[in-house]
Amino acid sequence: MTKLKLGRIVDDKPVKVTIELPAALHRDLVAYAEILTRESKQEINDPLKLIAPMVARFILTDRGFAKARRSQSQQKTSSGEA
Repeated sequence: MTKLKLGRIVDDKPVKVTIELPAALHRDLVAYAEILTRESKQEINDPLKLIAPMVARFILTDRGFAKARRSQSQQKTSSGEA
C-alpha cells in the first residue's frame, strides 16, 4: 500500500479562488486523485479538490513557516497586540 501524504478529504465550506495550473501539474493531480481513490476507497470526482488539502498539508508541515509564525505571534503578544 502506498503511503500518501493526503488522507480522506474533509468537506468544509470553501472560499472560491481561481488559479491557472500548468498542464503537467494538472495531469499529476489527476493521477494523484486516481491513486488516492484506490488507496482511500473515497471517490475523488474532481482532482482540483485536492489542491486545498495539499496546500494545507504543505503549510502544516513547513517548519520554517511554523517557526516564523510562532515568532510573529510572540512579537505581537509581547508588544501588547492581540
